[in-house]
Amino acid sequence: MSRFYSFLLLFAGILGIQACADKYQSYSSKYTFRSQTGVPDYSNLDHWAAHPWKKDPSDSIPRPLQQEERDTIADVFFIHPTTFTKKEDFARANAAIDDPYINAKTDYSTILLQASAFNQYGRVFAPRYRQAHIGNFYSADTVSASKALALAYQDVRTAFLYYLEYYNNGRPIILASHSQGALHTIWLLKEFFEGKELRKQLVAAYAVGWPLQLKALSTIPVCATPEQISCVCSWRTFKKGYLTPGVTKENARGDSVLVTNPISWTTDHSFVGRTRNKGAVLTKFNKIFPTPADAKISNGVLFTEKPRFPWSFLYKTSNYHIGDINLYYINVRENVATRIRSFQEHK
Repeated sequence: MSRFYSFLLLFAGILGIQACADKYQSYSSKYTFRSQTGVPDYSNLDHWAAHPWKKDPSDSIPRPLQQEERDTIADVFFIHPTTFTKKEDFARANAAIDDPYINAKTDYSTILLQASAFNQYGRVFAPRYRQAHIGNFYSADTVSASKALALAYQDVRTAFLYYLEYYNNGRPIILASHSQGALHTIWLLKEFFEGKELRKQLVAAYAVGWPLQLKALSTIPVCATPEQISCVCSWRTFKKGYLTPGVTKENARGDSVLVTNPISWTTDHSFVGRTRNKGAVLTKFNKIFPTPADAKISNGVLFTEKPRFPWSFLYKTSNYHIGDINLYYINVRENVATRIRSFQEHK
């Protein structure tokens, strides 16, 4: 696992999904709220990483895009990935809701650099939750890991119910997420949308960085065209030809994993060149790096040649998990707008 962490941190530093500990430590002084019970209270804005009623990093727009048209036609319910990653904290299993360092890290990494991709036409809601520690995904103790993930989903579920009761008012919904957050999104789709009236409000779900198995959802399809609505997009990004041991096991078991190409927004296995990639948003949030990566679906994942951006020659690993959204940031942003327009036309 130590090698995994080394690769993760190297690529994280390049992409800016995570940064140096000192940066988050300095930001953490802003987070002075304390939970009396340890359980999130979603009537308290402090327990939301992003919320329309407060200014937060999800409101940020890269400088080259700041003149674009904006509106709040839809709601985006964003579930952030794992930011509880220090190995020495694994014994805790789940993050505390009021941990200032974790909250700072969440807000100034994934909320800034991922949730912001969805803000052009949507109000962004992103709950803090007692996320499962990253070690749970690699632990041999599957019982404890399952309990940690169940607790995390309990919070996400509670936040979503609170959002529905107090904020939604029948508005169109986009679910967006990455990694651990994508797993919780799939569970939300299963519980609240499949066979339910709420399905009519679903613009689309972006459950990125987690395997979307064919058997996971019975009636909500994978998005197969750019304009399709009430569907789910999912992909995991790797260097061409590379598969993690976990993906290799999936293929050996014959698991059918659904993938949408984030450049073409189709499910076919055609190669789509980097010239159609509108741009990445990395560490320098206000700069867009054009044509950073191509895309081709194969073996239940998304393959790309080695991404091209400043200093990418220093990057040696072949797992691009942390860049799943950022390498295709502008294409994601434009596709959200496309699906919202399509939703409005259908309704």
